[in-house]
Amino acid sequence: LYLRRVREAVVSTQSTGIGAWHPSRVCFSVPRAGQYGYHHRTEVNKKVYRVGAKGDSHSASTAFDLTDKAITPMGGFHHYGQINEDFLMLKGCVVGPRKRLLTLRKSLLVHTKRVALEKINLKYIDTASKWGHGRFQTDAEKKAFQGLLKKDREAME
Repeated sequence: LYLRRVREAVVSTQSTGIGAWHPSRVCFSVPRAGQYGYHHRTEVNKKVYRVGAKGDSHSASTAFDLTDKAITPMGGFHHYGQINEDFLMLKGCVVGPRKRLLTLRKSLLVHTKRVALEKINLKYIDTASKWGHGRFQTDAEKKAFQGLLKKDREAME
């Protein structure tokens, strides 16, 4: 990349050429427009559904669903695993890849809309497996439905 003159083009930084005719694709080493580093990501106006503490085995229980279950789904989250630390449950999506640092900050505006001011009342948190067809919320529920398995019988003998 190099810095171009002001009147030369619309973009000020760009690559001169993107490679040879063959191989007829752009190599990974050719500098392209895009992310210029490990950005700070800051989010505002996120609605917090739940604040969970480390080691809480009832973090997915609600007033309507009294089942003792942790926030981690059966089999763990996709490409993440088990939740072993404090966590925030937010409404909507957040930017960046998984396990990437994210900064949340308070909004500078005073919110007056009904959606922003409504009280959160969670009724149910789904902890079924996110891989395949998750049917069971807890390991105990799965064992009660399936009964004694062959590996359990061999372990008792």
